[in-house]
Amino acid sequence: MRNSLYIISLGILMLSCGSQKNIKKKVAAKPVATKVNATPKIVEKPHVETDKKGDYFTVNLADASKNDNTISYGSIVDAKPAGYKVVKTYFPSLAQNFRQKYLIIHYTALNDEKSIRVLTEQSVSAHYLVNDLDDKEIYLLVDENKRAYHAGISAWRKDKYLNDNSIGIEIVNPGYTTDETGKKIFVPFPEYQFKKVAALAKDIATRYMIPPTNILGHSDIAPTRKQDPGPYFPWERLYKEYQLGMWYDEPVKQNFYNLAINSDFENQVNTSPFIFKVQTMLSDFGYDLPLTGAWDDATKKTLESFQYHFRPQVYDGVLDPETWAILQALHQKYP
Repeated sequence: MRNSLYIISLGILMLSCGSQKNIKKKVAAKPVATKVNATPKIVEKPHVETDKKGDYFTVNLADASKNDNTISYGSIVDAKPAGYKVVKTYFPSLAQNFRQKYLIIHYTALNDEKSIRVLTEQSVSAHYLVNDLDDKEIYLLVDENKRAYHAGISAWRKDKYLNDNSIGIEIVNPGYTTDETGKKIFVPFPEYQFKKVAALAKDIATRYMIPPTNILGHSDIAPTRKQDPGPYFPWERLYKEYQLGMWYDEPVKQNFYNLAINSDFENQVNTSPFIFKVQTMLSDFGYDLPLTGAWDDATKKTLESFQYHFRPQVYDGVLDPETWAILQALHQKYP
């Protein structure tokens, strides 16, 4: 009996071993190398235009909704490496935009002759100078592709030192004097001069797609040290007649004004939490202002600059219900 069981077990073991030998081991397939085309596919683009002065690309291929633009308004500048050739086979890349992000308006506080001399022979400059003559001329002083020295120490929102990314327009205007009370007395701009500035600003802002929040006065970007172009520059007309820059909506402003005069405004206006709120709103809007919770010199000068631009009837640097309402309306419109 035992011998029989031994023989049966041995047969089963041999059968099992034999079946194991017939099992094929599965081996993972080796990846097949794909041939990479060494020459990238060229997206068809308009030809670069060439004249005697250089190459130009005059069609925008980038996403204008993102403020991107591939157009060149001047000749294309490229390298000339010794022994090599730079080609425009893949020009232009879509990922680009203009350096010219801001348009800053100034006055010279000088007459025509002195303005020209100072802006062309000394350490300050601007891209354009609008003279005080009733003619059709506007003076180009600095190539738009280059940096002019017009903004100095400056800031708006997240940007600082705006010479790097702005175009400056200087307007011949005598600036201001002070009366016996210390009030600044400014000089209005003639109609012909305003129309020159407006036409020039419209052309620049359109070409470089400069947003409304970035069309500013020197006093906006340097409120503690500059007053130009002052309260007589017609920002409201620039907005309504040329669709440039910022302005508030009157019904919205009026609603905020009604809330202010029907509230405890007079008792709150000099409290630290309220002042901090005003400073925060001015800062969020764009002005470079420390948040101190006090009516300090920087805050008063910033309010004065704000009034030059948006409330030119009163520019005393004091927050009244009208100024407060305008600030809130603008803050809502241009977040």
